[in-house]
Amino acid sequence: MTTNNPRVQRLRDAGHKLTNARLTVLNVLEKHHGHMTSTEVLDAVAEVDGGIGRASVFRTLDLFTQLAIIRPTYIESSATPTYVLMPEGHHHHIICMTCNRVIEFDDCGLAELTQRLEKEYGVQMTGHLLEFYGKCETCQNTADNVSANS
Repeated sequence: MTTNNPRVQRLRDAGHKLTNARLTVLNVLEKHHGHMTSTEVLDAVAEVDGGIGRASVFRTLDLFTQLAIIRPTYIESSATPTYVLMPEGHHHHIICMTCNRVIEFDDCGLAELTQRLEKEYGVQMTGHLLEFYGKCETCQNTADNVSANS
């Protein structure tokens, strides 16, 4: 992993050491495109370096969440979060509530709202996670076919 990685730079800028555990967890998340449960992160980290303990992985996930490098999201109606990498501080999903399909999209159209909230509340935004819930086209068509055949 290169040290000019923006996520590594975020760690550095926040005054955190670039420990083996932190860099390994980050590498694992990036290799898997950032959609992993804590169990999946633990398993993948253990494959890379069996000397990194569970506590180090969970502390690193907490730190990455605080720094807006990742965000926990609750996909597939699970109580266990899936950790999502936050490219450029934001990430967007449409989640089908029938089949749990996750559709990612880029343009959330929230730039104006972000600026207004920063000004109104005197905060500096570091990111956001936007999720919409509904029924995907496939599930809608399946439901329509079931209704038509009833």
